[in-house]
Formats: sequence, structure tokens, C-alpha cells
Amino acid sequence: MPVISRFYGILIAMYFNDHNPPHFHAKYSGYEALFDFEGNILEGELPEQLAL
Repeated sequence: MPVISRFYGILIAMYFNDHNPPHFHAKYSGYEALFDFEGNILEGELPEQLAL
């Protein structure tokens, strides 16, 4: 998994040839969410205090 950024325990990653629509993955302490490039959550969840 290509990691783009890692900060405050949050990992941001994108996968090569992943499904549409274009998105990135955010992972934190057992949570995972997929975000579009406008910041909308497409799938999953993160703890409320971490809402990107």
C-alpha cells in the first residue's frame, strides 16, 4: 500500500488501479474511511474528533 502521508496516527493511502470513483483511504486505530477529493466520506467511518 503506497502511503501518501502519516500524521497524528492517521495513515493516508491510495491504491494503484483501485475502483472508481477516485478516492483515498484514511486509517486510524482500527477505523477506515474512503474519501473523495472534495473531502466527502464515500464509505466507512472515523472517530468524530478526527473528522477530516
